[in-house]
Amino acid sequence: MNHTLIIAEAGVNHNGSLEMALELVDKAAEAGADIVKFQTFQASRLVSRNARQAEYQRRNMGDEEGSQLSMLQRLELSPSDHLAIIARCKERGIRFLSTPFDLESIEVLSTLGLSLWKIPSGEVTDYPFLVRIARTGDPVILSTGMCTMSDVEAAVRILLENGTPRKDLVILHCNTEYPTPFSDVNLRAMGALREKFGVEVGYSDHTAGIEVPIAAVALGASVIEKHFTLDRTLPGPDHKASLEPRELKAMVTAIRNVEKALGDGKKCVSLSEAKNITAARKSIVAACPIHKGELFTEQNLTVKRPGTGLSPMCWPDVLGKVASRDFMEDEMISL
Repeated sequence: MNHTLIIAEAGVNHNGSLEMALELVDKAAEAGADIVKFQTFQASRLVSRNARQAEYQRRNMGDEEGSQLSMLQRLELSPSDHLAIIARCKERGIRFLSTPFDLESIEVLSTLGLSLWKIPSGEVTDYPFLVRIARTGDPVILSTGMCTMSDVEAAVRILLENGTPRKDLVILHCNTEYPTPFSDVNLRAMGALREKFGVEVGYSDHTAGIEVPIAAVALGASVIEKHFTLDRTLPGPDHKASLEPRELKAMVTAIRNVEKALGDGKKCVSLSEAKNITAARKSIVAACPIHKGELFTEQNLTVKRPGTGLSPMCWPDVLGKVASRDFMEDEMISL
């Protein structure tokens, strides 16, 4: 059975609080996620003083000033915070991951032993960032929100040319709107990415609810990423487009069920249904009393349950044959 890698995206939903970050680790582990992911950045290296918040960020933050810098400065995690979060992940048996957003953050995470890299959608066109990630030679998960196919093609080429093995690259289809309208999801784009690049694909979800990531698994996603929060009513840029812990757990459970349901693609009788064959199928039986020497006809034969006798698929072979003995009504026909 395939195992979908489920990334519980804590992101910046800790609101700059280590205590909240540790609780997010606990909730992700309790939900059964494989990975809990945070974001590593130094705001002053990520955005300029003039960078404005995205529309959804201004809406969710209620910040009239709308400065990305001031918002992100409140959401940074310190090096010591990272160490505490990693320790809690080890304690709870869940893998730690964090998305870097600048070159210095890549170095910080390298010193912390990160061996899997998540490239966010906003860095798909960041050449030096892509090269530095590729030169680690580690597996890479590439999100592709806001991208055309040519954007993805350019980023993939840079990664492959600079050391990322194709077999270790996963491309996530994504839409970078919070929340994403269902009409803009376009899950079938996963198939286009798989066909174009010959790699595993997945889906990073920003819709409300859990049905779209579940559908993505049914369509072949090998990785699912979903934001979650302790409380959707908390102040912050991403809380409103995130799952709460009970919803995250429901999503994980549903995905694991879908994985089992996908099967191996071979059409055959399963062990669970085999016992019902005789009860559900039919046999050729006498529609009325039939005397020895009579011909079997469409008038004196019919088909009824159970399926323990002659299969109705033998109907053409039985018609016109001579009854070798008497048959009572409903008695199974034998030749």
